[in-house]
Amino acid sequence: MSSTPAPQPEAAEAPSYYVQSLARGLDVIGAFDADHPSMTLTDVARATGLTRATARRFLLTLTDLGYVRTDGKHFELTAGVLRLGYAFLSSQSLPQLLQPVLEELSAELGESASASVLEGDDVVYIARVHTRRIMRVGISVGTRFPAYATSMGRVLLAFADGGTGDGERGAGEDDVVARLDAAGRLQALTPRTLTDPDRLRAELARVRRQGWCLVDQELELGLTSVAVPVRSPAGEVVAAVNVSMGSAGAVAPAEHAEQILPRLRAAAARVEEALRLQR
Repeated sequence: MSSTPAPQPEAAEAPSYYVQSLARGLDVIGAFDADHPSMTLTDVARATGLTRATARRFLLTLTDLGYVRTDGKHFELTAGVLRLGYAFLSSQSLPQLLQPVLEELSAELGESASASVLEGDDVVYIARVHTRRIMRVGISVGTRFPAYATSMGRVLLAFADGGTGDGERGAGEDDVVARLDAAGRLQALTPRTLTDPDRLRAELARVRRQGWCLVDQELELGLTSVAVPVRSPAGEVVAAVNVSMGSAGAVAPAEHAEQILPRLRAAAARVEEALRLQR
């Protein structure tokens, strides 16, 4: 599921420091994902919105730098790009704090557990423990999904830009929903995906009030998950953690979520306490 490249400022609007070639190069790297591990020059140009000539220059430069390899027709990322991801992980304490907590939570529940942060309109996984493969697409650290269709994404959107836990609307909520709608990004990924802007705003408001989110088969059929926020010592939501729920027989998803929530909230609280102790 390839994410849309980050919007770039128009030439007339770009600040003096803006390096467009750097932004385009990162877009080329970001075009490769689990669904598109190998692409032709035409594929990359289409995915990034670049001309074939420009895409070719970036791909060949990335090949010389060791980030991309090619057989002459198809291009693939190399393990060299992991240096970029490890630079982030090694400079942040949050993934290291989350991983053992997720491992304990997953072992306790027998379900997959994950943590993510918001990047643009997507969620990006920063920690993950899986017990079995539920989704068609494999999930690992660095995987991205549209935030509007995921439990962690809705938690992060609901509390972004000043959203509180008392039902108060986040300052950026209307902006993000309107932007997604205007860009045509509120797409039905399954027959259950919530795509109506007004209903999505109402759902984000509900997530803020109750402090958790359940998403039932909106990202992929057969996948249901429940998520809660992780807050910094200052009270800011810095991440979300979730549990992907397997079949519970006759138990409805909402009831199953209620059973999982106490342990999911306890896991988030342990991470929050660790963050406080680091101060």
